Amino acid sequence: MADGGIMGRIDELISEEHELRARSVGAGLSGEDRERLAGVEQELDQCWDLLRQRRAKVEFDEDPAGAKVRSVGEVEGYRQ
Repeated sequence: MADGGIMGRIDELISEEHELRARSVGAGLSGEDRERLAGVEQELDQCWDLLRQRRAKVEFDEDPAGAKVRSVGEVEGYRQ
């Protein structure tokens, strides 16, 4: 996936995250919505990680197509 496609997916996920968070105000989210929000957050982290990998490869004159989506466990385990 090219950077533009990744950014497009990030935009979609951010919109969905905002929608879920807006619904959570007051009554809260259903169990299904809480699970979906967690999934959205995880997928966002994976997308940002993939984008960072691709940009690093370009910076070091490597093929950005070599960047791979990493597992949620790997991405979520990073220290900030």
